[in-house]
Amino acid sequence: MVVNGHPRAHRLLTAGDFRSVFDQVDVKAACPELLLLARTNADAQARLGFIISRKNCRSAVARNRVKRIAREIFRTHYADWPQLDIILMARPGIDQLSKEDLHRLIAKQLQRLTRRWHKSQTAAAE
Repeated sequence: MVVNGHPRAHRLLTAGDFRSVFDQVDVKAACPELLLLARTNADAQARLGFIISRKNCRSAVARNRVKRIAREIFRTHYADWPQLDIILMARPGIDQLSKEDLHRLIAKQLQRLTRRWHKSQTAAAE
């Protein structure tokens, strides 16, 4: 049986997890609707966390839609992500995007973040 969930091991759960990313951001990717922050973690797996405030995304339905789409992208391409702790922060206007635009935007920003991380790792190795 194939499990298509998003297990706890792949999530940022505690305040300490989030604080560690904020204290030591290695790479970030931003656009007007969202900000992604990431740091290299000691584990061999990527983890994802969300900060989506009511101020930036008024409707609970819209906040949950953003999280659901981001989790799905993260889950389906999990093998492609490097060992990063990633925080997705919503900005004003994210709730105005259609489902397709939101999917495209999140996927693009996650790929951008991954490229920047690989570039920084290559530069650090030299």
